[in-house]
Amino acid sequence: MKIKKYLLQLFFFGMLCVPAKVFAQTEPDDIALAEDAFQDNFYESLKQKGIENYDKAIAALEKCLKMQPQNAVVYYELGKNYLSLKDYKKAYESFSQASLIDPKNKWFYVGMYDVCYQTKDYAQAIVVVNKLVGMDMKYKEDLTSLYMYTDQYDKALALIKDLEDTVGETPQRNAYKQQILKDSKYRIGEKDQLLEAIKKNPKDESKYIALIYLYSESNQEEKAYEIAKKLEKEIPDSEFAQVGLFKFHLNNNDGGKAVIAMNKVLESKKIEDEVKRKILKEFLVFVKNNPQFNTDLDKAVGYFSNEDQATLTKDVGRIFYARKNWERAIHYLEIYSKNNPQEVESNIFLLQAYTENKQFDVLAKKASELIDFFPMQPDFYYYSGLANNQIKNYKKAKDFLEMGMDYIVDNRNLEINFNIQLGEAFNGLGDAKKKEYYFQKADQLLKQKK
Repeated sequence: MKIKKYLLQLFFFGMLCVPAKVFAQTEPDDIALAEDAFQDNFYESLKQKGIENYDKAIAALEKCLKMQPQNAVVYYELGKNYLSLKDYKKAYESFSQASLIDPKNKWFYVGMYDVCYQTKDYAQAIVVVNKLVGMDMKYKEDLTSLYMYTDQYDKALALIKDLEDTVGETPQRNAYKQQILKDSKYRIGEKDQLLEAIKKNPKDESKYIALIYLYSESNQEEKAYEIAKKLEKEIPDSEFAQVGLFKFHLNNNDGGKAVIAMNKVLESKKIEDEVKRKILKEFLVFVKNNPQFNTDLDKAVGYFSNEDQATLTKDVGRIFYARKNWERAIHYLEIYSKNNPQEVESNIFLLQAYTENKQFDVLAKKASELIDFFPMQPDFYYYSGLANNQIKNYKKAKDFLEMGMDYIVDNRNLEINFNIQLGEAFNGLGDAKKKEYYFQKADQLLKQKK
C-alpha cells in the first residue's frame, strides 16, 4: 500500500509538469490510460532498480519520459540508475535536466554533486555545492573540503572562520586550518586577527590557544610565553595556558617548571590526547640529555589510558633503543613485554637490548621463556644459544641452536649468526672439527651474501 501511495504521489507530481493544453486536446479515457501506463512503467523502474537491473530500469523510465517529457522525478531516477552503472556523463546530464525543470529541489543538485565527487571533478563540485549552500547551510562543510582539495586556501580559511563563528569548531576544520597556517603568508593575518579577538574578548580561551600554537610553530617561543602568561592571568584555572608555559620552560632548560606544566596538561580532561602525546615526545627529547628526569618521564607515561600506555611504552622503548640507551630501552620494553607477551618484534628488541647491555643471565632466562610461548620462532633459539655461550653453558647453547636452526626460513643474516654461535658452542665443548665446520659455513654464507 505504501508503494502504491508513493507512486501515486510521484504520478501527480509528474502530471503537474505536463502543460494543461495537452489535456484539453485529449479524451478522458485516453488520459486515464496514459496515467495507468505511466504508473506501471515507473513502478517497473523502481522494481528493476531494487534488484540492480539498472538497464531495464532505465528502459522503463525512458517510456515514462515519452509520456511526460518534463517530469523532473523521472530524470532524477534516470540519474540514479546511470550513476549506479558508473555512466557518469549521462547521470550528470539527467540530474542537471531535473534541476532545470525544478530548480528548487536540492536533491537534484545532490545527485550532480555525487557524480562530481565520484569522478573527482572538484572544480565542478564547487559550482554545484555553492548552489546547495543556498538551500541547506550544512553543505558549507563540504565546500570547505572542496576548497582544500583544490588548494583554494584563502576561500577555505575564510569559510572555516565563518563556520567557527556560527557553529563552532570541529576536529576536521581544525586540521585544515593547521595545514593552511603552515604557510607563513597566512599566519601573519591570522595572528593579527587573533590578537584583535583577544582584545575584544579577553575571556575567550580558544583564541589564546590558537595564538600560542601559531607562535610556537613559528619558533616565536617568547611571544608564545607572553600569550600563555596573559591567558593564565585572565583565566587563572586555564589548563591550556600550561601548554605554552611547558614549551617555554623546556626551551629555557628549566626542567622543574616544565614538569609542573606538563603534569597539569596531562591531568587535563579538556586537552586532546594528540596534544598530550606531542608534549610527552618533546619531554622525551629533553630527558635524553637530562636523565635526572627519568622518574618524571615514567610518571608522565602513567597518565595515559592503559591502551595508550602500551603503545607509548613500546614507542619510548624503541626511541631509547635507537639512541643506544640500553638501560632505559630495557626499562620500557620490559613493561611492554609484560603487558603484551604475544608480540614477537618487541621481544626481539628487548633480547637485543639485553645483549648490548651484556645481561646474559637475564637474556638466557627471557629467551627460554619466549621459546615456550613461541616454539617455532628461530630468533628466540638464537638468543638462548648466544646467552648460554656467554655464560659458558655450551651444551645447552648447542641444543637450543640445533633445535632453532630447523625453523629458519629465508633469513640469511640469522642463519649466519646461528652458525657462528654453533661454532662458539662446539669450541667451548672442545670439538675443533665441528667448530671449524660451522665457522666455515658462516663464512661461505657471508660470501654468498656479498
